[in-house]
Amino acid sequence: MNGAACVADAERQSARVLRAGSSEYPRGLNDLADAPPAVWVIGPGLASRERCIALVGSRAASAYGAAFTRRLARDLCGAGFTVVSGLARGIDAAAHAGALEAGGRTIAVVPSGLDCITPPGHGLLAADIARHGALLSERESGPPFGRGAFVKRNRLIAALSAVTVVVEAAERSGALSTASAARALGRPVLAVPGDVDRPTALGTLQLLREGARPCGGAGDVLGALPASAATADESPRARLAAALGEEERTLEQLASAAGLSPGEAMAELLSLEWAGIARALPGQRWRRGGAR
Repeated sequence: MNGAACVADAERQSARVLRAGSSEYPRGLNDLADAPPAVWVIGPGLASRERCIALVGSRAASAYGAAFTRRLARDLCGAGFTVVSGLARGIDAAAHAGALEAGGRTIAVVPSGLDCITPPGHGLLAADIARHGALLSERESGPPFGRGAFVKRNRLIAALSAVTVVVEAAERSGALSTASAARALGRPVLAVPGDVDRPTALGTLQLLREGARPCGGAGDVLGALPASAATADESPRARLAAALGEEERTLEQLASAAGLSPGEAMAELLSLEWAGIARALPGQRWRRGGAR
Protein backbone atom coordinates (compact mmCIF):
# COMPACT_ATOMS: atom_id res chain seq x y z
CA MET A 1 0.00 0.00 0.00
CA ASN A 2 1.43 3.42 -0.90
CA GLY A 3 0.93 6.69 0.91
CA ALA A 4 -2.04 7.70 -1.24
CA ALA A 5 -3.86 4.44 -0.51
CA CYS A 6 -3.23 4.95 3.19
CA VAL A 7 -4.70 8.44 2.96
CA ALA A 8 -7.85 7.05 1.38
CA ASP A 9 -8.13 4.49 4.17
CA ALA A 10 -7.55 7.18 6.79
CA GLU A 11 -10.24 9.41 5.30
CA ARG A 12 -12.76 6.58 5.51
CA GLN A 13 -12.10 6.45 9.23
CA SER A 14 -12.85 10.20 9.42
CA ALA A 15 -10.13 12.23 11.08
CA ARG A 16 -11.38 14.26 14.03
CA VAL A 17 -10.13 17.60 15.27
CA LEU A 18 -9.40 18.01 18.98
CA ARG A 19 -9.29 21.63 20.08
CA ALA A 20 -7.40 23.02 23.06
CA GLY A 21 -9.71 23.30 26.03
CA SER A 22 -11.89 20.35 25.01
CA SER A 23 -12.04 17.20 27.12
CA GLU A 24 -10.53 15.11 24.31
CA TYR A 25 -7.49 17.34 23.74
CA PRO A 26 -4.35 15.47 24.96
CA ARG A 27 -3.55 16.92 28.38
CA GLY A 28 0.20 16.53 27.93
CA LEU A 29 0.19 19.11 25.14
CA ASN A 30 -1.07 21.76 27.55
CA ASP A 31 2.38 21.80 29.17
CA LEU A 32 3.94 23.24 26.01
CA ALA A 33 4.51 26.98 25.87
CA ASP A 34 3.47 26.82 22.21
CA ALA A 35 0.76 24.18 22.48
CA PRO A 36 -1.10 23.76 19.19
CA PRO A 37 -4.62 25.22 19.23
CA ALA A 38 -5.87 21.99 17.67
CA VAL A 39 -4.62 18.55 16.61
CA TRP A 40 -6.04 16.16 14.04
CA VAL A 41 -6.33 12.48 14.96
CA ILE A 42 -7.23 9.23 13.24
CA GLY A 43 -7.67 6.06 15.26
CA PRO A 44 -8.94 4.95 18.66
CA GLY A 45 -5.62 4.67 20.49
CA LEU A 46 -4.94 7.96 22.28
CA ALA A 47 -3.85 7.35 25.87
CA SER A 48 -3.12 9.46 28.93
CA ARG A 49 0.38 10.91 29.15
CA GLU A 50 1.11 8.82 32.24
CA ARG A 51 0.76 5.62 30.19
CA CYS A 52 2.80 6.75 27.13
CA ILE A 53 6.49 6.16 26.45
CA ALA A 54 8.33 7.87 23.57
CA LEU A 55 10.85 5.71 21.69
CA VAL A 56 12.86 7.74 19.17
CA GLY A 57 16.16 7.61 17.33
CA SER A 58 18.14 7.64 14.15
CA ARG A 59 16.69 7.04 10.70
CA ALA A 60 19.97 5.27 9.86
CA ALA A 61 19.38 2.66 12.56
CA SER A 62 21.76 -0.24 13.05
CA ALA A 63 20.41 -3.79 13.03
CA TYR A 64 21.04 -3.92 16.78
CA GLY A 65 19.23 -0.63 17.40
CA ALA A 66 16.17 -1.69 15.41
CA ALA A 67 16.00 -5.10 17.12
CA PHE A 68 16.42 -3.55 20.58
CA THR A 69 13.68 -1.01 19.84
CA ARG A 70 11.21 -3.66 18.67
CA ARG A 71 11.83 -5.73 21.78
CA LEU A 72 11.54 -2.73 24.10
CA ALA A 73 8.27 -1.66 22.45
CA ARG A 74 6.86 -5.18 22.79
CA ASP A 75 7.83 -5.35 26.46
CA LEU A 76 6.37 -1.93 27.27
CA CYS A 77 3.10 -2.74 25.51
CA GLY A 78 2.95 -6.04 27.37
CA ALA A 79 3.13 -4.03 30.60
CA GLY A 80 0.19 -1.88 29.52
CA PHE A 81 1.96 1.17 28.07
CA THR A 82 1.45 2.97 24.76
CA VAL A 83 4.47 3.63 22.53
CA VAL A 84 4.78 7.08 20.93
CA SER A 85 7.09 7.83 18.00
CA GLY A 86 7.32 9.76 14.74
CA LEU A 87 6.71 7.24 11.91
CA ALA A 88 10.17 7.98 10.45
CA ARG A 89 12.44 5.31 9.03
CA GLY A 90 14.77 3.43 11.35
CA ILE A 91 14.15 3.54 15.10
CA ASP A 92 10.69 5.15 14.85
CA ALA A 93 9.40 2.48 12.46
CA ALA A 94 10.85 -0.27 14.67
CA ALA A 95 9.08 1.21 17.72
CA HIS A 96 5.70 1.23 16.00
CA ALA A 97 6.23 -2.26 14.55
CA GLY A 98 7.20 -3.73 17.92
CA ALA A 99 4.11 -2.28 19.57
CA LEU A 100 1.85 -3.66 16.86
CA GLU A 101 3.54 -7.09 17.08
CA ALA A 102 2.66 -7.18 20.77
CA GLY A 103 -0.97 -6.32 20.06
CA GLY A 104 -0.45 -3.03 21.88
CA ARG A 105 -1.20 0.59 21.15
CA THR A 106 1.11 3.04 19.44
CA ILE A 107 0.77 6.70 18.49
CA ALA A 108 2.52 8.15 15.43
CA VAL A 109 3.01 11.91 15.47
CA VAL A 110 3.60 13.10 11.91
CA PRO A 111 5.03 16.41 10.61
CA SER A 112 2.52 16.55 7.74
CA GLY A 113 -1.23 16.62 7.52
CA LEU A 114 -2.94 13.24 7.83
CA ASP A 115 -3.82 13.46 4.15
CA CYS A 116 -0.12 13.40 3.22
CA ILE A 117 1.58 10.71 5.30
CA THR A 118 5.36 11.19 5.62
CA PRO A 119 7.36 9.26 4.53
CA PRO A 120 5.10 7.96 1.72
CA GLY A 121 6.67 4.51 1.94
CA HIS A 122 5.18 4.05 5.40
CA GLY A 123 1.60 4.09 4.20
CA LEU A 124 0.95 0.48 5.22
CA LEU A 125 2.46 1.03 8.65
CA ALA A 126 0.38 4.19 9.09
CA ALA A 127 -2.78 2.29 8.17
CA ASP A 128 -2.00 -0.39 10.77
CA ILE A 129 -1.38 2.28 13.40
CA ALA A 130 -4.66 4.01 12.53
CA ARG A 131 -6.54 0.76 13.13
CA HIS A 132 -4.87 -0.17 16.41
CA GLY A 133 -3.52 3.11 17.77
CA ALA A 134 -3.59 6.68 16.52
CA LEU A 135 -2.09 9.04 13.95
CA LEU A 136 -1.77 12.63 15.20
CA SER A 137 -0.75 15.91 13.59
CA GLU A 138 -0.98 19.60 14.40
CA ARG A 139 -1.41 20.32 10.66
CA GLU A 140 -4.82 20.06 9.07
CA SER A 141 -3.44 19.04 5.68
CA GLY A 142 -0.50 19.10 3.31
CA PRO A 143 3.13 17.98 3.35
CA PRO A 144 5.68 19.06 5.99
CA PHE A 145 6.18 22.83 5.80
CA GLY A 146 9.69 24.22 6.10
CA ARG A 147 12.97 22.70 7.25
CA GLY A 148 11.96 22.93 10.91
CA ALA A 149 8.76 20.88 10.53
CA PHE A 150 10.29 17.68 11.89
CA VAL A 151 11.91 19.36 14.90
CA LYS A 152 8.64 21.17 15.62
CA ARG A 153 6.83 17.82 15.52
CA ASN A 154 9.28 16.34 18.02
CA ARG A 155 8.08 18.55 20.87
CA LEU A 156 4.64 16.93 20.53
CA ILE A 157 6.16 13.46 20.91
CA ALA A 158 7.85 14.55 24.14
CA ALA A 159 4.74 16.29 25.48
CA LEU A 160 2.50 13.28 24.86
CA SER A 161 4.82 10.99 26.85
CA ALA A 162 5.78 10.44 30.48
CA VAL A 163 9.30 9.30 29.53
CA THR A 164 11.42 9.70 26.38
CA VAL A 165 13.91 6.99 25.38
CA VAL A 166 16.54 7.75 22.72
CA VAL A 167 17.79 4.45 21.31
CA GLU A 168 20.31 5.67 18.74
CA ALA A 169 21.24 9.18 17.65
CA ALA A 170 24.06 10.83 15.76
CA GLU A 171 25.56 14.07 17.07
CA ARG A 172 23.04 16.15 15.09
CA SER A 173 20.11 13.76 15.18
CA GLY A 174 16.59 15.15 15.34
CA ALA A 175 15.93 12.70 18.18
CA LEU A 176 18.09 14.91 20.39
CA SER A 177 15.53 17.70 19.95
CA THR A 178 12.88 15.33 21.33
CA ALA A 179 15.11 14.71 24.36
CA SER A 180 15.64 18.46 24.76
CA ALA A 181 11.88 19.08 24.65
CA ALA A 182 11.28 16.36 27.25
CA ARG A 183 13.86 17.90 29.57
CA ALA A 184 12.31 21.34 29.15
CA LEU A 185 9.01 19.80 30.27
CA GLY A 186 10.66 18.18 33.29
CA ARG A 187 10.14 14.66 31.94
CA PRO A 188 12.73 11.87 32.35
CA VAL A 189 15.06 11.11 29.44
CA LEU A 190 16.78 7.75 28.96
CA ALA A 191 19.45 6.80 26.44
CA VAL A 192 20.56 3.37 25.27
CA PRO A 193 24.35 2.91 25.51
CA GLY A 194 25.95 1.94 22.20
CA ASP A 195 29.22 1.15 20.50
CA VAL A 196 31.19 4.41 20.74
CA ASP A 197 32.76 3.74 17.34
CA ARG A 198 29.33 3.92 15.70
CA PRO A 199 28.14 7.40 14.60
CA THR A 200 24.60 6.74 15.82
CA ALA A 201 25.92 6.12 19.34
CA LEU A 202 27.56 9.53 19.69
CA GLY A 203 24.31 11.37 20.38
CA THR A 204 23.18 8.91 23.05
CA LEU A 205 26.66 9.04 24.60
CA GLN A 206 26.32 12.81 24.88
CA LEU A 207 22.90 12.44 26.51
CA LEU A 208 24.37 10.07 29.08
CA ARG A 209 27.16 12.54 29.81
CA GLU A 210 24.52 15.23 30.33
CA GLY A 211 22.67 13.14 32.91
CA ALA A 212 20.22 10.99 30.94
CA ARG A 213 19.49 7.68 32.62
CA PRO A 214 20.89 4.57 30.94
CA CYS A 215 18.30 2.25 29.40
CA GLY A 216 19.02 -1.45 29.14
CA GLY A 217 15.41 -2.59 28.93
CA ALA A 218 11.82 -1.99 29.97
CA GLY A 219 12.67 -2.22 33.67
CA ASP A 220 14.77 0.93 33.42
CA VAL A 221 11.89 2.75 31.72
CA LEU A 222 9.41 1.77 34.41
CA GLY A 223 11.95 2.79 37.05
CA ALA A 224 12.03 6.31 35.60
CA LEU A 225 8.27 6.76 35.83
CA PRO A 226 6.77 8.81 38.66
CA ALA A 227 4.84 6.79 41.22
CA SER A 228 1.54 8.18 39.95
CA ALA A 229 2.14 6.54 36.57
CA ALA A 230 2.59 3.06 38.00
CA THR A 231 -1.13 2.45 38.48
CA ALA A 232 -2.57 0.23 35.77
CA ASP A 233 -6.05 -1.22 35.68
CA GLU A 234 -5.56 -3.12 32.45
CA SER A 235 -4.27 -6.59 31.65
CA PRO A 236 -3.10 -8.96 34.43
CA ARG A 237 0.50 -8.44 33.31
CA ALA A 238 0.09 -4.66 33.38
CA ARG A 239 -1.43 -4.77 36.87
CA LEU A 240 1.40 -6.96 38.09
CA ALA A 241 4.03 -4.68 36.53
CA ALA A 242 2.39 -1.76 38.34
CA ALA A 243 2.61 -3.65 41.65
CA LEU A 244 6.39 -4.05 41.36
CA GLY A 245 8.53 -1.42 43.04
CA GLU A 246 11.99 -0.78 44.43
CA GLU A 247 11.13 -2.61 47.65
CA GLU A 248 11.00 -6.40 47.74
CA ARG A 249 7.54 -7.99 47.80
CA THR A 250 6.50 -11.59 48.18
CA LEU A 251 4.69 -13.52 45.49
CA GLU A 252 1.54 -13.47 47.62
CA GLN A 253 1.71 -9.70 48.11
CA LEU A 254 2.13 -9.09 44.40
CA ALA A 255 -0.66 -11.51 43.49
CA SER A 256 -3.02 -9.78 45.90
CA ALA A 257 -2.12 -6.30 44.60
CA ALA A 258 -2.74 -7.40 41.01
CA GLY A 259 -5.92 -9.36 41.76
CA LEU A 260 -4.39 -12.66 40.65
CA SER A 261 -3.90 -16.10 42.11
CA PRO A 262 -0.29 -16.96 43.10
CA GLY A 263 -0.08 -19.36 40.16
CA GLU A 264 -1.26 -16.71 37.69
CA ALA A 265 1.10 -14.16 39.21
CA MET A 266 4.09 -16.49 38.94
CA ALA A 267 3.45 -17.13 35.24
CA GLU A 268 3.24 -13.40 34.53
CA LEU A 269 6.29 -12.64 36.69
CA LEU A 270 8.40 -15.03 34.63
CA SER A 271 7.38 -13.15 31.48
CA LEU A 272 8.14 -9.82 33.15
CA GLU A 273 11.52 -11.15 34.31
CA TRP A 274 12.36 -12.10 30.72
CA ALA A 275 11.49 -8.54 29.67
CA GLY A 276 13.71 -7.05 32.39
CA ILE A 277 10.72 -5.53 34.20
CA ALA A 278 10.83 -7.85 37.22
CA ARG A 279 13.82 -9.18 39.16
CA ALA A 280 13.63 -12.42 41.13
CA LEU A 281 15.19 -12.49 44.61
CA PRO A 282 15.74 -15.34 47.10
CA GLY A 283 12.70 -16.58 49.01
CA GLN A 284 10.21 -15.98 46.17
CA ARG A 285 10.51 -12.25 46.54
CA TRP A 286 10.47 -9.84 43.64
CA ARG A 287 11.16 -6.21 42.86
CA ARG A 288 11.17 -4.03 39.76
CA GLY A 289 13.98 -4.76 37.33
CA GLY A 290 16.42 -2.33 35.77
CA ALA A 291 19.28 -0.36 37.28
CA ARG A 292 19.07 0.32 40.97
